[in-house]
Amino acid sequence: MDEPNGHKRPAALSFIFITVLIDTLGLGVIIPVLPKLLEKLGNFDISMASQINGYLTFAYAFMQFVFSSVLGNLSDRFGRRPVLLISMVGFGIDYALMAFAPTVFWLFVGRIIAGIAGASSTTATAYIADISTGDKRAANFGIIGAATGLGFILGIGLGGYLGEVGLRIPFMAAAGLALLNAAYGYFVLPESLAVENRRPFDWSRANPIGALKRLAMYPAIAGLISAFSLVYIASKAVETVLAFFLVEKFKWSMSSISSLGIFIGVLLIAIQGGLIRIIIPKLGQEKSIVVGLMFYAIGLTLIAFASQGWMMYLYMIPYCLGGISGPALQGLITSKVEPNEQGELQGGLNSLLSITTVIGPLLMSSLFAHFTNTKTSSIYFPGAPYLLGAILMLISTIIAIRNFKRPVVAAQ
Repeated sequence: MDEPNGHKRPAALSFIFITVLIDTLGLGVIIPVLPKLLEKLGNFDISMASQINGYLTFAYAFMQFVFSSVLGNLSDRFGRRPVLLISMVGFGIDYALMAFAPTVFWLFVGRIIAGIAGASSTTATAYIADISTGDKRAANFGIIGAATGLGFILGIGLGGYLGEVGLRIPFMAAAGLALLNAAYGYFVLPESLAVENRRPFDWSRANPIGALKRLAMYPAIAGLISAFSLVYIASKAVETVLAFFLVEKFKWSMSSISSLGIFIGVLLIAIQGGLIRIIIPKLGQEKSIVVGLMFYAIGLTLIAFASQGWMMYLYMIPYCLGGISGPALQGLITSKVEPNEQGELQGGLNSLLSITTVIGPLLMSSLFAHFTNTKTSSIYFPGAPYLLGAILMLISTIIAIRNFKRPVVAAQ
């Protein structure tokens, strides 16, 4: 199939949006129902259920780390379309397994399949890189951020409400959506990678370590990717610790936490789906990166020292505005790589993101536990993870600025 032309691109971008949305929706659905499902399947107490959940998260992230580069390289060889469609079918199988899992073992099987299928975000971002040029490249990457925000809103909402009806129903709904999207994509999704831009599949380039080494051969990209990784580790302070922070410091109820989560999701959709299409073309990618990272740092610092619950709504505004930096940074990185290496690049990036998914939550939750346990720390400071996140954002800013002007050396 030929590269998507002008009138086919909206359909292609819509499919990518829905694909990422369903990916994050599936993760969101699991959050409210998995503890009770684990307790029921394994007769665990809540403590053991939490530990098992950590192992499930590790299994998912590890498989993403291993297979991101494989799927990225397969998409460079066979095209983006077949990889995306097969991955969506994989998501459907994962959610179906989790819906009917008779034991915890089958939950692990499902999470392993989800980790492999979730590596399709590699191909989704490569697809966007294929069909985007100039400032539109960064703006189109914002679609992924908007889909992520909306996916978590819908996922957590579906998980909570459907889970009240039955613990398995949220997984059934997610499975149905994934399979419907695969069928939809089969009819509307054009191929984005022209045949002449494809390259042979090479296992030496498809393994995750090889992909990381390959990225290091571009000096400018190596520095920018370091900044990219630190941003994602820092963001785990919000993704992982926020609910515990709100309960510990402000004694918020679950409904209050959900309200803030919806507010954050709406902000992300507005910023990632609309505002960045105005800001990035006006400021340019490099200035957008710096401005976004500074917003992140300011927002995280304010959250760390918040003294009243209502402040969280106010302080989440600069934090969410920091989302400007992600698409701009990703757009700048992809602009420095040849078209037939975009899949490989995204494979390396997603391998790094999988590593941050393991490192970030462990780091931030451990820091929170230490500074809220008076037996292990003489200082009580629940905001410690957010202060560390702010410091990491500032380090990212410095690294990014130092690497803006470095020349790109073609990979050998």
